Amino acid sequence: MPGLIIAGVVLVVVIIILSAAIFVVPQQQAYIIERFGKFHKVQFAGIHLRIPLVDHIATKTNMRVSQLNVQLETKTLDNVFVTVVASTQFRVNAENVATAYYELRDPAGQLRSYMEDALRSAIPALSLDDAFARKDDVAFDVQKTVGNEMARFGFTVVKTLITAIDPSPQVKNAMDSINAAQREKEATRQRAEAQRIQIETQAAAEAEKTRLQGEGQANYRREIANGIVDQIKSLQAVGMNINDVNNVVLFNQYLDVMRSLSESKNAKTVVLPSATPGGYETLYRQITEAMLTANETKGDGDAPAGLAK
Repeated sequence: MPGLIIAGVVLVVVIIILSAAIFVVPQQQAYIIERFGKFHKVQFAGIHLRIPLVDHIATKTNMRVSQLNVQLETKTLDNVFVTVVASTQFRVNAENVATAYYELRDPAGQLRSYMEDALRSAIPALSLDDAFARKDDVAFDVQKTVGNEMARFGFTVVKTLITAIDPSPQVKNAMDSINAAQREKEATRQRAEAQRIQIETQAAAEAEKTRLQGEGQANYRREIANGIVDQIKSLQAVGMNINDVNNVVLFNQYLDVMRSLSESKNAKTVVLPSATPGGYETLYRQITEAMLTANETKGDGDAPAGLAK
């Protein structure tokens, strides 16, 4: 009976020792083992053994990526105060788990200080517009600077992002006013350009219209002249002498003019000779004498320009 008791006690002691000696490290974690208070080794995911009462787990380090958000107020090169919000992702370097634990007490606080210092150095070197346009470059520079500092303590900076650059409400309103004025200026320029094109197009159309009207009028007068020539030739062909031909042509033109005057909507009063064709003979004589006088004045001795030779 006492032997059974002793065996049971031994069994319990063995179970306790084994339970204290065996431990399991979960995935994406690392345990730092100390022996008599001194760093011994780092154990990663899996089942492991330790010496009870000699080795103990100093810390359980999370190997997953963590994120830290930083918000600070600074000013740009053109003296505009802005609130910058940055996010950085970091993790413990697997090769430097012990360094990360023993060298740095507050990783998040230290990383925040480095981030703020890097942002306060980068943003004041840029104007407000450049800060918006080059925020990716600023994030890369901050990541490089902070990454180099944190690498000394066993941490890796995975990614840094500038998520927001917010000026004061007064500055936003001023920027909106400037943008609105620039857009209105561009719209005014476009409207003026459209109006100029319209005026040029209308002027070109009017010039083309005038040219076509001139050509039409010239062609009309040319056809009239050709008709008169054909009429003269036809009268001469039937044996009429030149004086009778001229008389007939002028009389027809006289009748055409009278017809046009009578049919015109703008004609109010038309004064005609008292006798026709007697009145026409007087008119014919006056026109002939006037044309002869004009030719004699020029000294060319030609027949009247409106008469056939």
